[in-house]
Parts: sequence; C-alpha cells; structure tokens
Amino acid sequence: MKRKFKVLLTRRLHDFALDKLRKKYEITVHSGKIPMPKNRLLNLIKDKDGLICFPYDSIDKQIINSAKKLKIISTYSVGFDHIDIKYAKKKKIKIGYTPDVLTNATAELTISLMLDLLRRITEGDRLIRKNNWTEIFGAYDYVGRDVSGKTIGILGMGRIGKSVAMKALGLGMNVIYHNRKPMPKKMEIFLKSKYVSLNNLFKKSDVLTIHIPYSRETHQLVDSSLLSKMKKTSFLINTSRGKIVNENDLIMYLQQNKIQGAGLDVFEKEPINKKNKLTKLENTVLAPHIGSSTDETRYEMTEIAIKNLILGLNDKKLVYSV
Repeated sequence: MKRKFKVLLTRRLHDFALDKLRKKYEITVHSGKIPMPKNRLLNLIKDKDGLICFPYDSIDKQIINSAKKLKIISTYSVGFDHIDIKYAKKKKIKIGYTPDVLTNATAELTISLMLDLLRRITEGDRLIRKNNWTEIFGAYDYVGRDVSGKTIGILGMGRIGKSVAMKALGLGMNVIYHNRKPMPKKMEIFLKSKYVSLNNLFKKSDVLTIHIPYSRETHQLVDSSLLSKMKKTSFLINTSRGKIVNENDLIMYLQQNKIQGAGLDVFEKEPINKKNKLTKLENTVLAPHIGSSTDETRYEMTEIAIKNLILGLNDKKLVYSV
C-alpha cells in the first residue's frame, strides 16, 4: 500500500480545505501561539512531505534542513520573503504562492485608506467617540481634501499597482508611477499613467502609495532621504510590506507635520499595540494587516494554496510557482 503523504499546516484553513486534505493525506494543523514557535516547527516538519505556511512564518535554512522529506512549500500569501527561496530551490523544493486573487482586495484597501485620510473619517470617528464634537463645524473647521484632481504616485506598477491606478482614474485622479522599468506604451496609455524617476515620484505626488515586494534592495527604501522630497500636504500609503519604510523616519515626519498623513496596513514589527508612536498621531489611519481580508479573497487563497500543495506533492506544475 502506498504511503500517505504527511502535510503540516502552520495555522488552520477553511473547513472545506481541511476536509479535502484529510481524505488524501495525513495532516497536522498547528493550534496555539501564532506564529508557530520555531522549535515546534523544527520538530514537526522533520517527516513532512508538504508544508502550508503563512507570511509571518520564517521558513529559513534551519527549517528547510530539518525537513528531510519536504517536496512543496505552499505559502498562503502573495509575498514570499519569509522563505529562503534560493536554499529551498537548491534542495529541489517547489514553492507555491497566491498572487492574483488578492490584487483587487489590496487595491481596494489602498483606496480606502486614501479616502479615509483625505476626508478625515477615522479622525472624526475618534472625535465623536471621545465626546469632543461639541458644536457644528463652520466654514474653515475640520476640513479634509478633495481626491479628484490630485496626483497619485504609485511605487511599483505590478498587479496591485495597476489595479490601484484603475480605481484612482475612476476617482478623477492623475496617475504617475515608478517601476524598475517603464510599462509598455500601450499599457501607459490604457492606464493614463506617466513614468517618472523615484525622486520625482516623491516630489510630485499628493498621495504616494507603495506596491513593491520586500527584499534586501527595498529594505527601508522609504526613509528620510525620500520622505524629505514629499510635499507638506502629501500623504503616504503602505499596503505592501512594513520593512520597506523606515518607521522611525516616518514617525518623525508625521510628528513634525513635514507630510500631512499616512495610511498603513503593514508595520516593521507586527502586531503593533498602543505603545507604538504611530498610534499617538491624529494624522494616521492604521489597519491590522488586512489587505487580503475579504471573504471572497481568503476563500480563493485557500483554494490556490491547497491546489499548489497537491500539485507539488504529485510532481506537477503549480498553479502559481515562485
């Protein structure tokens, strides 16, 4: 009788996925502290053929060396900087991820953070809940900013960046962008987007939104040298990865009103709590890393994660392979 493959999940998935996997494989699902403690991961992965992990799980060289039978790592995320890709490939381990399905959800959150910041919605919510709305506002009191007519600068014109551009055009915004290389002219015309240098992106944007992957090259790319080029009336949005932004530099610029505000879904160290200085600032809107957090998107991500796993275990081409 053929041996059943053994699979480790570092966190629970939808019931339909667990039911499907249990019919085919011997599965172990971690419950308890998130992320899964490294010692437990090292111990449990020793005899596993497949792994489904999440973006906060560090799948480093030590973990990979411990996984003597591992054939496939299927990550429940669009990012894969938490996996030692080069070493995994050296060990001939396939790596699957879930890119396309969360594009729209993340782009929608980006636009939501922008609208919230410019119209000061969350700030107003806090005002009311603290019982500080004591009189009807006059002509110059508590004013926000129009979105229409403003320039949105998109750092990284991949799937999510393009989706943000489409939505921004629908709001009447002007779109500029910076990428490793310009898009084809046809795509620039379609998205009514103009390629600019990195410095000009920060200089000319009313709203600067980040959509690049995290890597050694992009680690704290957005620091005081780039923030200093932004207008005092501009806003920064980050729904990509927290470590792309130097958080201390950003806090200083927000505290000193050198930029007008920031909308953040990601942070250098997660989760954050009320001790983080960002939580003390009125000119921030903070979300708990919910870029892909819609019912529809998370269901599709689960489907792709288990498809990648099953295909990898059977030595077939993955739906999405790194």
